[in-house]
Amino acid sequence: MMGPSHALSGASVWLAGSWALDHFAGYGQSPLAVAVGATVCAGGALLPDLDLSGKVTRNQGGATVARTFGVFSLFVAEVVEKVSLGVYTATKLSRDPRRTNGHRTFTHTLPFAGLVGWGTTTLCASYGKWAVVAIVFLMAGLALRGLFDEWAERAGWLIVTLASGAIAWFTAANLPGDRGYPMLGMAVGVGCVVHLLGDMITKNGVPILWPIPIGRRMWRMVGVPNGMAVRVGGKTETLVLRSLFTLVAVLAVAGMFAPHVLRNLDLEKWAGG
Repeated sequence: MMGPSHALSGASVWLAGSWALDHFAGYGQSPLAVAVGATVCAGGALLPDLDLSGKVTRNQGGATVARTFGVFSLFVAEVVEKVSLGVYTATKLSRDPRRTNGHRTFTHTLPFAGLVGWGTTTLCASYGKWAVVAIVFLMAGLALRGLFDEWAERAGWLIVTLASGAIAWFTAANLPGDRGYPMLGMAVGVGCVVHLLGDMITKNGVPILWPIPIGRRMWRMVGVPNGMAVRVGGKTETLVLRSLFTLVAVLAVAGMFAPHVLRNLDLEKWAGG
């Protein structure tokens, strides 16, 4: 899937989950907390594609998300790609093909999603509000690059960085500082898992079962049959799926903060109310 679809799917899944927690478990969140979680989950849904590196010195190539913060994020993507390739080479079995790059390897696995989710939770628990602000800055940049791809391409990495900084500043000014924010780590992890599910419905699949060996292969790509696969950038992705994600996000926000809208539209019963 393309970057906008990944980011939008992450945001919609988080908003739908927040609505479900509010509706069925009575776990309410402030609008800011929901917005921060959705932003971080949208950014997390792009995080796995940092394993596609480009030309660092020219600020070219790589995944779109790898150019979020200019040459700095391209350099990070270069490091992530090499680490992913190293993990692949070190753990591959006899029937795993030889690879020269690490795209769709380690960062496209459940252990990676769990690792970054745990790491985020640990940082927030250890350093509190300021760790949250730093994570929001990074994830907001990825989310902006994904959700507003064409605008971000025209505006350039500096504008995206300044916009991310403004979001982080607003978060710092309004977020309470006396909490550990464990939900933030979940948002990053969930975003990564949503990315894997999105790539699984495309042709190439992802090694989601790693590190479980199957048939002398450690890195078996898992996905839907090719006949059912969504073409990347095709109408099914750009029109059907994105429209569905947008509808879910809008209904979830209305269900949490404007339930009277659903009642007026006679949608409350449809939405489970």
